[in-house]
Amino acid sequence: MYFLADDERKQLLRYYLPKARELGVAEELRGWNWHQPPLEPVYGAVLALYEVAGKYCSSGRDVFLRRVHGIKGEPNLAMIQGAVLHEILADLLVTAKRAIYLHGAENYRAICETLEKYTPAVSPQFASLSDAEAADLCRKVEILCSFEKARVLSRLQEMLTRHPYIGEDSLANLTIPVVVEQKLNGAFLGLSGSLSTDAFIFSEPMILDLKFGEPRDFHRLGTTGYALVMEALYEFPVNLGCIVYGEFRGDRLIVKRDIHIISDELRQWFIEERDEKARFVAEEIDPGLAGDCPSTCPFYQVCCAGG
Repeated sequence: MYFLADDERKQLLRYYLPKARELGVAEELRGWNWHQPPLEPVYGAVLALYEVAGKYCSSGRDVFLRRVHGIKGEPNLAMIQGAVLHEILADLLVTAKRAIYLHGAENYRAICETLEKYTPAVSPQFASLSDAEAADLCRKVEILCSFEKARVLSRLQEMLTRHPYIGEDSLANLTIPVVVEQKLNGAFLGLSGSLSTDAFIFSEPMILDLKFGEPRDFHRLGTTGYALVMEALYEFPVNLGCIVYGEFRGDRLIVKRDIHIISDELRQWFIEERDEKARFVAEEIDPGLAGDCPSTCPFYQVCCAGG
């Protein structure tokens, strides 16, 4: 899911990287300037990054209910499926890395065998699904695992044929050049101290975010937030993000990637969202109902029980 196709990589190298350098970023919007406006947190409220970047509730009342009233929403089917698929993809990639370190390049057949036999553990989240929903999710898990195993094995063989004296550390890095579930402390920006990116590529560097739903314009706020946090922590520029969209069509997995520049506009948008939602929480202001509450919203019963 996180490996770019040849044409996407060419587009990245020939267009997005040069374009990002050409456009530049206003210095005050770099994450390492977290200690001064506009990045300096105005309110004391601490928010999760998904609360700032998620605009499924257009008024932001979901954050108010969760943070001020301590109400936990009921996860919908899409959220449960997404959580399970995220977890399995990360586990599969870590399993592949572990097999490379365990067996080494000289025993690549054992690496292949470990990966081919990989079977994900049954997530406890299946317990909340109906039989039909669980069966559908199992089918998607199988498709995802089959796709990703083939991709990793292909990359493994390619690296082994190109580098006859490669060691296990380099082989792991070149075969799977992403860090999954990278833990980050967002405290400098008024965010949670336990953030976690879906994946990060250090060589570009680029934040990757995996989605299994319909593309939405605010999805880029997530990669923007993580880019700001990375800049605040490590003080190097992170100019690129990529939303990876997975869609199941029958027995096929369709993958589309939205590579984008973490521009001044996105950075400013993220900061405005952060400050507005932090104000709701710090001053206990109810922003009111959104104008378009879907029945699948985790807080639908709280907000629209009489509707």
